[in-house]
Amino acid sequence: MTPSAAGHDKPQSPLTGLRVLDLATLFAGPLAATMLGDFGAEVIKIEHPTRPDPSRGHGPSKNGVGLWWKLLARNKRTITLDLATPGGRATLLRLAATADVVIENFRPGTLEKWDLGWEELSSANPRLVLTRVTGFGQFGPAAHRPGFGTLAEAMSGFAAITGEPDAPPTLPPFGLADSIAGLATAYAVMTALAARDRTGEGQVVDMAIIEPILTVLGPQPTWYDQLGHVQPRTGNRSQNNAPRNTYRTADGTWVAVSTSAQSIAERVMRLVGRPELIDEAWFATGAGRAAHADVLDEAVGTWIAARTRTDVLAAFEKAEAAVAPIQDVRDVMTDPQYQALDTVTTVDDPELGPVRMQNVLFRLSATPGAIRWAGRPHGADTTEVLTELGLTEAELAALREAGAV
Repeated sequence: MTPSAAGHDKPQSPLTGLRVLDLATLFAGPLAATMLGDFGAEVIKIEHPTRPDPSRGHGPSKNGVGLWWKLLARNKRTITLDLATPGGRATLLRLAATADVVIENFRPGTLEKWDLGWEELSSANPRLVLTRVTGFGQFGPAAHRPGFGTLAEAMSGFAAITGEPDAPPTLPPFGLADSIAGLATAYAVMTALAARDRTGEGQVVDMAIIEPILTVLGPQPTWYDQLGHVQPRTGNRSQNNAPRNTYRTADGTWVAVSTSAQSIAERVMRLVGRPELIDEAWFATGAGRAAHADVLDEAVGTWIAARTRTDVLAAFEKAEAAVAPIQDVRDVMTDPQYQALDTVTTVDDPELGPVRMQNVLFRLSATPGAIRWAGRPHGADTTEVLTELGLTEAELAALREAGAV
């Protein structure tokens, strides 16, 4: 059944009635739109008629269907428009007049080149929130450079502190900066909409992907400003506490141990049979323990290496100490805690049948979110959406003839 604007949002969904136009690609902007769609917003994904969103082809596919797309484009209706054509421009302005939010990630000046900048969009709809997601923001010396999450991971300081001390800086093997920026963008959109509720007017959100990742890296700028301190690479260890590392078990698996709290550190030492270390003066602080990480890692690592992962986890749980198994996706899919939370849920898809994917980001007791459908084929809802907008069959035919849809 084809998704439509009416009848598919649960009445209790908190963002029902909100309309979002998703013009963005790869990956921060589209993820923000996904987050909004998960809680009831009507998201209309707009792609070029002959150049589909490149994320359709990212990663593995099944029977020619991109699997990442099924996750990233869930809860979105898909239409095509060529914004560089007169018909595409005019149609977008008509859509914008009905929308609450536009999310785009073109390089600064691109929308303006098409006469679709803030001046034109806000004229069509003064209540519109235009959300602009770029690598470096809308101004500054790097604003017009092509920007991707990898560059943000490098520029922000993330790569510099990731990896072993004697090894090269390490980039994450997934879209970390984009994902953080996507979550931040959803927050920014909701903040701008809250302001609109008071003022009656929309505004522009300027999201630079290089900024949210810097925020989650913590107080590094303050440390440097006040102390000249530059955080080094420490591998799995921490400068703030120990033991904090990954440890191999007797059956060849791995676990992670954290002792951010002093009481947990003491419990771990008692558990591994080294209670005398607790009486050392340096053990009383996280920094002191971090300075003696070799001693603590040897104590914990030796104990864990003599036991299976099952026995290690059980002993740590009994001692009320903090431990977790190092899991790959196979383990995640069968993890009892994730199963209890329905973190990875099943979605029925017309193309692939049952598809498992991450569930909505959080649970609301009264107004929960939901995955209504997985990512749709290219342009699947163009006719329906534009007909709802009021376009006649003749107008649609003219747009197709001009290559605008």
